[in-house]
Amino acid sequence: MDAERESPAKNRTTVERPSDRELVVTRTFNGPARLVFEAWTTPELLQQWWAPKSFGVSFMSCEVDVRTGGTYRFVFAHPSSNQPMEFFGRYIEVTPPSRLVWTNDEGGEGGALTTVTFEDRGAETLVVMRDRYPSKEALDDAIASGSTSGFSETFEQLDDLLAALVSRG
Repeated sequence: MDAERESPAKNRTTVERPSDRELVVTRTFNGPARLVFEAWTTPELLQQWWAPKSFGVSFMSCEVDVRTGGTYRFVFAHPSSNQPMEFFGRYIEVTPPSRLVWTNDEGGEGGALTTVTFEDRGAETLVVMRDRYPSKEALDDAIASGSTSGFSETFEQLDDLLAALVSRG
């Protein structure tokens, strides 16, 4: 996949497929790792940036028990659907503020294992999100469904949230 482009003044999100089963998304955020990690693990903050606004989805609920062995469940509404969309899984590893690993169980056997690392670089944090799918077909299906296409927009929303959090101190 080609890297998604941003305006030159903004950080850039790159999306790569290094193997048949892996998708890697990378971006540097303005803010220390502890704050970026908090934005990934606090329900009130997650709801402000996780879903791309252009997709037209809104959070109905966001439940996270961010600890090794804990679970998460995100429920979204979309105007074109009578049924809510649910995303859920388990946290396999939680190492604040440097690493999160979780399952994506809504896909059944086809769900990815997501690993996110937060590398503190002073006032910035390098985030690398790696989705490992059980098969080439599972990743192909995820890409075809559009579920992997909103990373730049989602991460721009996280940039905006972090700017507000950093300015508050």
